[in-house]
Parts: sequence; C-alpha cells; structure tokens
Amino acid sequence: MNINKIAIIGGGTAGWLAANHLGKVLCKQAGVSITLIESPDIPPIGVGEGTVPDIKKTLASFGISETDFIRQCDVTFKQSIKFVNWMDKETHGKGNFYHHLFDVPSREDSEVLTAHWLAENSDAPFAQQVSAQHQVCEQGKAPKGITTPEYQGELAYAYHLNAAKFAHLLADNAQTKYGVKHHLTHVSRVNLADDGSIRSLVTSEDDDLEFDFYIDCSGFESLLISKAMNVPFIDLSDKLLVNRALVVQVPTYEGADIPPYTLATAHKAGWIWDIALPTRRGVGFVYSSNHMTDEEAETKLDYYLGGKDPKLVYKKLPMKIGYREKFWHKNCVALGLAQGFLEPLEATSILLTDFSASFLANRFPVKKSELAVLEKRFNYAMGYAWERVIDFVKLHYCLSDRHDSHFWNENRDLSTIPNSLQEKLKLWESSVPITDDFFSQFEVFYLENFLFVLYGMKFKTKPLALLPEVRESALVGLRKREEVNNYLQSKLPKHRELLDKINRYGLQSV
Repeated sequence: MNINKIAIIGGGTAGWLAANHLGKVLCKQAGVSITLIESPDIPPIGVGEGTVPDIKKTLASFGISETDFIRQCDVTFKQSIKFVNWMDKETHGKGNFYHHLFDVPSREDSEVLTAHWLAENSDAPFAQQVSAQHQVCEQGKAPKGITTPEYQGELAYAYHLNAAKFAHLLADNAQTKYGVKHHLTHVSRVNLADDGSIRSLVTSEDDDLEFDFYIDCSGFESLLISKAMNVPFIDLSDKLLVNRALVVQVPTYEGADIPPYTLATAHKAGWIWDIALPTRRGVGFVYSSNHMTDEEAETKLDYYLGGKDPKLVYKKLPMKIGYREKFWHKNCVALGLAQGFLEPLEATSILLTDFSASFLANRFPVKKSELAVLEKRFNYAMGYAWERVIDFVKLHYCLSDRHDSHFWNENRDLSTIPNSLQEKLKLWESSVPITDDFFSQFEVFYLENFLFVLYGMKFKTKPLALLPEVRESALVGLRKREEVNNYLQSKLPKHRELLDKINRYGLQSV
C-alpha cells in the first residue's frame, strides 16, 4: 500500500522546514500530497534566531534568493559565537572571551597550527592563531562584499533572523513551489488504529482527516508522538542544568553597529544570548531555577540591559531538557521541539530540525511495508546525532574553571558529564583531537568545532615536541594567515554597511 497523503502538524520554522524538504523531494511524484495543519490560535515561540552555516545549502536547495531572505527576514550575518566570561574572572580577567568561528583552515593547516600553538604555549587566542575570521569579527566586518554572489563569501557564515518572518518565507516557498497545502484548524483528537499507528485527526470543526503518514511539528506539546502515541521522554536535566529562559526584544537605534556574531555571556547560573538584528536585539537570559530564583534572574537581566526599562516585556520560557526515546514510531515522525530540546547554546534546535528533515526526505517511505526498516534507520541515526550534540553542549560547561557558584561547580561533577564525553576528554589530555576521533557521518559538530571550544577554554593537552619541518610549516601558515588578514581588512565592508547595500541593491544571483 502506497504512502500518498502526508500531514505535517504544526507550522513555525520546524513545520515549514519539513514542508520544503519533503516538498522538494516528493512534489513531482504522482498522487502524493502534503498538507500542513496549523492551529490559528497558537503563536510560535519565535526565539530561534540563530543558525549555523549548513542553512545556506538548505535555502539554496529550496530555490530561495539570499537577497529576498535577507530583506524579508531582518537577517544579519553570523560568523561566530563570542563566548564572554565563561572562564574564571580572577584568573583570566573580567570580560575574557573566545570565538567559536565558522571559517576554518584546511584540516592539514589546522593540525599543524594547533600543534604549534600548543607547543609554543602561546598567549594569543587559539581562534586568532588559526583563522583570519577572528580579526574580522573583532573589527565588525561582514563576511562578503556586495558583488559576491548569493550564498558565497570570503569567509564562512550563517545568519541571525526574525524567526516568525522566516517561517512565513518558508511557508510561501513551500506552497508556491512545491504545492504544499495549508490548513488552519486545531487538532482536538488523534485516533489510533489497532496496531498503535495514527489512523486520523479530528479537528475542532469535527472533521475526521485521514492520512498515510504524519509528521509531528507541534512543539513542546508533542501532540502526536507524546500525547497520542505515548513515546517516552528521556530527561537530561541531570546533564544540562539550565531549564528556563527570560527573553526580550530590545529596540536599537538606526545606524547602530551590528556585531557579526552571537554574543554569549556567562553569569553565575547560566548565560545570556544577545543577537543583533537591524532594528532590535533579541536577548535571552538562560538559567537554572535550581541555582537562581526567577526574581534574581529578572534583576540580573535588568542589570545586563543597563537598568529596569518598563517598556520592555520579559517572557518566561520553561525548558524541558531532553529528547524522545524514539523519533519515529509507526507512521509518525517527530521534528523540531516535538523531537526534543537541549538549550539555545550553539543554535542546536534549528540545526537538528534541518538535519532531521533532510534525512527524512532523502529516504522517505514509498510503501507502508518500508516503515519498520526506515523507522529503525532513522531512530539510530537521530539518536546518535542527539547524543553527540549533548556532548558538545556540555563541553562548554564542564571545561569552565569558574568557581563562583554551585552551578559551575556542579557542571564539572563527573556525574553530570556523559561517559562518551569523559572518554574523549581523557584521550585529548595526551593527544590533540584528530579527524578520526569523529568517525560518523551523523556527527553534527566536527573536529574544528571542538578545537575552538577546547582551546578557547584553555583545555590542557600535553604538547608534543615539534619536528623542524612541522614548525616551519606552521610558520609558513601563520605568514599566510597574516596576508589573508590584511587582504580581508582592506576588502570587507562593515557589517551594517553591507546589509544596507543588500537592502538597496541586492546581491548577485548565482
């Protein structure tokens, strides 16, 4: 029996990303239809404003113009995450920081420059040693020029964006290009078949809607995979300790400088994201309610923003940290927040949603007889990906030498650190990480991502004595990097200058 009728439950970024991925693959198959069902009275959370570089490939594959995307979604460029005060202020100074950059050297250059940095016990920031993007970020420069074609750049980049506007752009693209149907209604009941699969959805208008396959993008509510199908939730609050966020939108004045990175500033019980769009900043105070009261969190956020402003409205978001025991069950797949949530650090929510939706679309079941084998494949791959993301997020916390609160001390307790991460850190005490330490195509973060965090946070790896040829190769690499620094500083415009030109003239189409 063929799978022809597909329903996506929930809109927002997750639902419309799924609609585009599936639509692109399935729209030309005879008899196949995709319907996105979205409640008209449930607003999206709309705080997922950071992305990673893979999103460029996704948007280009959907045929979305980068110029249109930038203009319609209040986009700014993101070249890094700048981590401030994640290390002890007494030891490393108040305002200590490091960059997790997006532009990396070749694997060969990376290994040589890392070995040289460790051997020299250099005081220079690790990111500055290996990439010209460090200086570009610190100078507030853009990653490309106005004549650079769409989705290309002098340096690697991702985006900051208005999440609500992004969902609208994706919705329009899915409907106009791929024929995805949009149905505004509330799902009031889910009917299951005798075998536990989903038979139909009952709406608030008492319509009984039957489909062959269902995709749960209903957010934290997890209407299908959790409430109807009772797939258990794996709680990770003993590993990742933050569980709440206060979010606010702060207006900025016209012409203000726009940092080309996400700012992530640590505090005594968590951290603060600060994302600059053209006319506002999206700020989120992430914290552990087990280590800080809600009242103290509000006071701390007031202080960060320069004092209490009665015009600003804080929105409190509880964060249920963990993921589903299964992401695919019977004829239902969960994506986005219905699949799980770790925390906003490193923009993992949109990253995992995009990754999962693409993986699903590229091997979507044609017949119901394929469901069992594809379910097993999907759950294995996504489970591995989630576990590796947990390792990477936890890395930021357990490497910190802050000791000003129980929160940071507890994050270094071995009971809160996954065994898989403990094993890696033990290995990397005596040897520099190499590509072979990341052996699966389902790694979401790779060697260079780990290097930026490990050595940005002063992780101690026993340096090896450098062979003369390795030292010479490193010195050649450093000279080349300095040449690239000078070239980029002379060529690249300031961030806001480029955005203003894009909005006025547009980028060159590919």
